[in-house]
Amino acid sequence: MSDTDKDKEFYEMADAYIALANKQSNSKVHPGKVSATFLYAAARFNTFIVASGFESADDFASKKEEAMDYFMEEYKKMLDEHFADYQNNFSTYIGKQNKAPN
Repeated sequence: MSDTDKDKEFYEMADAYIALANKQSNSKVHPGKVSATFLYAAARFNTFIVASGFESADDFASKKEEAMDYFMEEYKKMLDEHFADYQNNFSTYIGKQNKAPN
């Protein structure tokens, strides 16, 4: 599989999760709750992935901080990237214009 195919697969998978979150965000469920469940699910799945790579609970526990640092740093990079994107494309994505300076 080429890097381009991997990137395409990565973004298609991300888009599928986003589509589910958009579907769950409705008049009965606040988007903040959907966001919280997204984070919860990611934390749960990522912990499972890390834990399944170890032979014992002690070995798993010994790598907790390293694993948490990795995930938090990666999330921060992704969040920074998306904040910059939304700032640069605010009116397109959100449909609102910047306020005129005072």
